[in-house]
Amino acid sequence: MKRILLTLIALALVTGGLAGGADKIKVVATIPDLAEMSRRVGGDLVDVTSLATGVENIHYVPMKPSLAVTLNRADVLVVLGLEAEHGFLPALLEAARNPRIMRDAPGYIEASKYVTPIEVPTRIDRALGDLHPMGNPHINLDPVLAKDMARAIADGLAASYPEHQAEFQKNLDAYVAELDRDIARWEKEAAPLKGKKFVSYHPDFNYFAERFGMEMAGTIEIRPGVDPTPSHVTELEEQMRKEKVGIVIREVSYPAALAATVAQATGATLVELPTMVGGVPEAKDYASFIEFNIRTLLKAAGSAPG
Repeated sequence: MKRILLTLIALALVTGGLAGGADKIKVVATIPDLAEMSRRVGGDLVDVTSLATGVENIHYVPMKPSLAVTLNRADVLVVLGLEAEHGFLPALLEAARNPRIMRDAPGYIEASKYVTPIEVPTRIDRALGDLHPMGNPHINLDPVLAKDMARAIADGLAASYPEHQAEFQKNLDAYVAELDRDIARWEKEAAPLKGKKFVSYHPDFNYFAERFGMEMAGTIEIRPGVDPTPSHVTELEEQMRKEKVGIVIREVSYPAALAATVAQATGATLVELPTMVGGVPEAKDYASFIEFNIRTLLKAAGSAPG
């Protein structure tokens, strides 16, 4: 299957042509959140494209040949990092044949560079799940960490284009100031979420929970990347009843039926939330993405038992 995909990608590169000379810096980001941050930092100097649209699972974005063409033409690649994209990006980079954006090249920017991850495993074992080998990579759900992500992007762009460093820094400062204003408001709005317990399908919302004081009680998955078994679901439901867990989060890229079953069996309130910008129509940019999740959870907390 992979061989067929690589063949299709090679054909797409031939028919699509190679990178041409354009005035703007061609930035490719793996997710829309990073694309927006890159636009805010790069300003008029950059032309930005996102590989994901926001509705996919960040670990398994479909490997379409057109994405390899996009990567082939890139000057800079911005990734979430912490191996979040390991399920699709390495094969696309191999097919794209663009030395500017290979790992460790100047044009390869990891947005997680200044972030200390949570949930770093003490040992790596495929039997334990392999989606989070470097720790939980879903840092984009914490708006405070978004400031560190934007700084990593600014530093990465400046390393490749030092002649524009002052402009990148100016844009970064303006963006961080805007985030600071939003964060102050979000922390006040989200105050009623403190102490509220939830389970989610995948541990996407753990950084969000730490930021706004929620308590993560478990996941429908056994571990990141390990599908649930009937016995695990039964144990989870018993735990939820015992601990009075009132909210079940179903991330939009994960199966709906089982999350709904768990919520119904425990009397919890089911909410469906995006994990990236663009995951729902209301999450059109980073600010509205965070606001949608806060307001949806506030509504759920108001109606949840316990």
